[in-house]
Amino acid sequence: MIKRVGEVPDRSKNYTLRPGAYAILPIGRRFLLTAETQRNIDIQLPGGGIDPGESPLQALYREVREEIGWSISQPLRLGAFRRFVFMPDYDLWAEKICHVYVARPVRKLHAPSEPYHETLILDADDAIAALGNDGDRMFLANYVSGRP
Repeated sequence: MIKRVGEVPDRSKNYTLRPGAYAILPIGRRFLLTAETQRNIDIQLPGGGIDPGESPLQALYREVREEIGWSISQPLRLGAFRRFVFMPDYDLWAEKICHVYVARPVRKLHAPSEPYHETLILDADDAIAALGNDGDRMFLANYVSGRP
């Protein structure tokens, strides 16, 4: 069973399953994050949706490159969480299954290619406080404290 975080699903909505892959990217005691700036600033673990025919790891590598412009190596899956949200960019009520990995940032390749995304590097406490959803915060806090 995958733990649900955040809002309880609204039974009047039809949710579309939307799996995704996200990365905790440590640089010493600091972490690479992405800030989505189209509407309000939303700080997130880099990552996103798994496209049809794509594996979670393929999506992870692609999404990290698009959202923060970095290459990564040695991804290790930490677990997953589920959340129910409205995705305005897709006009979609989604049941997001968020697979979370930790990976080693290798090098910056380019600026983010995903529109309205900026790369942030924050220390552990600031990163945990800044993350915009409970699942990202839970996984990063557990990683920083050494909990599985």
